[in-house]
Amino acid sequence: MSETMKTIRTRRSIRKFQDKMPERELIDRVIEAGTYAATGMGRQSPIIVAVLNKEVRDKLSRMNAEIMGAAEGTDPFYGAPVVLIVLADKAMPTHVYDGSLVMGNLMLAAKDAGLGSCWIHRAKEEFESEEGKALLKSLGITGDYEGIGHCVLGYVNGDEPGAAPRKDDYVYYVE
Repeated sequence: MSETMKTIRTRRSIRKFQDKMPERELIDRVIEAGTYAATGMGRQSPIIVAVLNKEVRDKLSRMNAEIMGAAEGTDPFYGAPVVLIVLADKAMPTHVYDGSLVMGNLMLAAKDAGLGSCWIHRAKEEFESEEGKALLKSLGITGDYEGIGHCVLGYVNGDEPGAAPRKDDYVYYVE
């Protein structure tokens, strides 16, 4: 089996992270993989916002928890120290698909780099809010972007989950 298939078959969503910040080289490797995701007509509609600052990370966590309706103090990012926000330009008709492919590449590259990852939803709602728009503006990000997802990264705290069996009716062949 190829290394690519091994990575695909063993990547799982991680929901418990160590406090330790991953090395910048590993974070950059994951981000680079995201920039090579396929996009509609090669237009590269997504952008990636790499949040390494704990204060901003915690603010995003709070915003996300509020949207989720979670109890105060809940961390929807499972303690991950890094949040890679994927946003995509709403003007592109393929922006949601483009951003989703970026998310997939980020998660596979994280596994390949020895990091855990998880796709955290509610980015759309976060960045449609006035607080989210103000945050982007404060970071110098302008444009009409839709939040696609948060790819949280870090070192796994504990054992990685195994794969569930694949369902029998996953694939239909037309021959």
